[in-house]
Amino acid sequence: MSSATLAVVATLAVLLSPAAAQATGSCAQLEPIVRSSVEAALRQEIALAAGLLRIFFHDCFPNGCDASILLNGTSDRETALGPNLTIQPRAMQLVESIRVKVHAACGATVSCTDITLLATRDVVVVSGGPSFSVPLGNLDSLSPAAQSKVFDLPAPSTTSVADLVKSFGTRGLGEVADLVALSGAHTIGRTRCSSFSDRTDRSDDTFSKKLAANCTKRPTALQNLDVVTPDKFDNGYYQALTFNQGVFTSDMALIKNKTTAPIVKQFALSKDAFFAQFAKSMAKLARAPKPAGNVGEIRRNSCFRTNAQRIETVVVDAVEEEGFAASA
Repeated sequence: MSSATLAVVATLAVLLSPAAAQATGSCAQLEPIVRSSVEAALRQEIALAAGLLRIFFHDCFPNGCDASILLNGTSDRETALGPNLTIQPRAMQLVESIRVKVHAACGATVSCTDITLLATRDVVVVSGGPSFSVPLGNLDSLSPAAQSKVFDLPAPSTTSVADLVKSFGTRGLGEVADLVALSGAHTIGRTRCSSFSDRTDRSDDTFSKKLAANCTKRPTALQNLDVVTPDKFDNGYYQALTFNQGVFTSDMALIKNKTTAPIVKQFALSKDAFFAQFAKSMAKLARAPKPAGNVGEIRRNSCFRTNAQRIETVVVDAVEEEGFAASA
């Protein structure tokens, strides 16, 4: 049998496996349950919107969307690594609470990955942003992503737009507009002073001096990433950038770069233009390449462990940073 034939057979085996078949099953109550859960959660705590967006990005960017970031019962968990130390535990718990409701209504036919995708789409909509398409039928990973993949996540201190564009391109986000639009998720969310210390250490402009003064006066206070309309999903983030009021160095890089600056200015002038591109880019990220394909399972007992793991107590720590992602 040729190698090409073997590859086809292997692919069909995955697609026709019981887990994959289950993951594509229908559940009429699925989307109403997710939407009502998100609405109720955001009424209680608007910060969950940014927390869930960050989970979405930090899960999908390293290895494709597979809920690997939710696994929290082993020493090699992704949330123990630098880029994920400030992932919001309450947002993780929201995904799990939705899983419990969905599985009670439909059985274990929907993955934690699919629930995360739907919930992220809904937090954007409920917060005032655009809807976007997400693929369903994803399986949950059997292990965390490799450390090298997690550390591919861009850092907030990144100054090179070229490096960011290159990094995004490896995840199916090859347009410069993808980088600029996904950075716009910073229109909601907050962060702590240590996350932009490189900006306040220099204090070379009026806004960075203000940030430095705020951090000196209240070092544990949270800084809004969008200083125009911090709790509303709109284009205020881009408006702030045109006045050099970006919190992260990577934010400021977008307005200083000759390729990305025109897109920033376009989004600052037109919320509709931003929303259209954001929806397109989020749909792309939801379909980020999975090197091994759609392999795994539907986690039946908890989004925080595989079906083979024994029950673990998930440690929930106080987390201060609530931004979408390190630089997007």
